[in-house]
Order: sequence, then structure tokens, then C-alpha cells
Amino acid sequence: MNIEIVTPEARVHHDTIDAVVIPTTSGEIDILPGHIPIVTKIQAGELIVNKSGRSQSLAISEGFAQCVGDKISILAENAIHIDEIDESAVEEAQKRAENALSTMEKLSDEEVAMLETQIAYARAQILLKQKQK
Repeated sequence: MNIEIVTPEARVHHDTIDAVVIPTTSGEIDILPGHIPIVTKIQAGELIVNKSGRSQSLAISEGFAQCVGDKISILAENAIHIDEIDESAVEEAQKRAENALSTMEKLSDEEVAMLETQIAYARAQILLKQKQK
């Protein structure tokens, strides 16, 4: 199977893989060869790519995944390989977003949603990095 993970900034990951575990709004799903066609909404969390008996983790934010035939396409606001996560920078960004969110009465619904998405993505990165330790 082929996977491609794309954000607005770049193509983050592309490879031929054996399977992938995707965090969706309905729970985690395993995509294996021969999976039925599917389009699903992704929630912030850990995405696990399996290839040749090895697993590689990425932190991913909200987005969408599509599986058709042997191709998996993932479109997300943000995605980062576990080795690229700077835990202290992420914790600082999370605190800034939480502080901004605490002034909710001054924010539009779109701004609140954006901050909540940033917080969820930051938490996913921190949990993934701590899991690696």
C-alpha cells in the first residue's frame, strides 16, 4: 500500500507500507491491504505507520483520511515525525494557546476552534514524545 500525508505546508510522509493506524473521531482504525474504500475524519493523536515489522509514529492534528485501493491519502492541518518534536517548544505553545483560550469572551467561534485544535495537537505531540521515553 502507498501512503501520503500532506499538510498545507508540505508533504510530510510518503512511502510504501504494510499497514497504518489512524486516530479518527470514531476511534482508531487499522488500514491493511484490501481495506474497503473509506473517507474518515481524523482527530489529533498518534498515527502509526507499519512497514517491514517496524513502526513509525507521527503526531497528527485534525484532518481527513481516504483509502481507495492500495492508496491512503491523509490531509491534516499539522503532522510531525516523533523525532522532530521539540517537547519544550510544544509545551510553551500549548500554554500560549490555553492562555488565549481563557479569554474566550473576546474570541470568535472560529478563533476558539482554532485554539482548541492547537491545544489538541500539542497534547498529541507531548503524549507521543513521553511515550517514546
